[in-house]
Amino acid sequence: MTEETPAPTEVPPDVPPDVPPDVSGDGRGIGGRGVGLVRRLGAPVGALAAVLAAFAFVGLVDPNEPGHYPACPLLRLTGVYCPGCGGLRSAYAIAHGEPFTALGANALAVFGYLGFAVVWLRWFVVCARGRPAVGVAVPVVPLRVVHGWVIGAVVLGFTVIRNLPFGSFLTP
Repeated sequence: MTEETPAPTEVPPDVPPDVPPDVSGDGRGIGGRGVGLVRRLGAPVGALAAVLAAFAFVGLVDPNEPGHYPACPLLRLTGVYCPGCGGLRSAYAIAHGEPFTALGANALAVFGYLGFAVVWLRWFVVCARGRPAVGVAVPVVPLRVVHGWVIGAVVLGFTVIRNLPFGSFLTP
């Protein structure tokens, strides 16, 4: 009785030796290395295009003019500023290159824009390098439960402080 040795897998001559073999059988290799750059960057570029379109719209339609956007229902019914009050004015100011005006309208929103920019840039780099991002459960920015609690506490603190007399500098 002789044991049969498995036949070695054939590697095409144009594949560099450091590229792992195609284990999925679909021609993409590990992590979708065969997927084109355009396809890998489609989601982050599409998200950025949507955000830029929203900022362009807000930049063209002034939220400081009455009647262009609906009023905040919480502010209208209770007189309390929600964490989003002034967010459109903030976006308008950012679209017009006025960061200090944006901070005066809604400082939390400005920090949210900056946070989005950081997360988007990380997402873009991960996709551009060919790491799995679409259809794979690998977070771009790994968050823990405590991060959600911290973000919630900051939003709550911002909301409470902007509605107290000494926090009037945070009102829009």
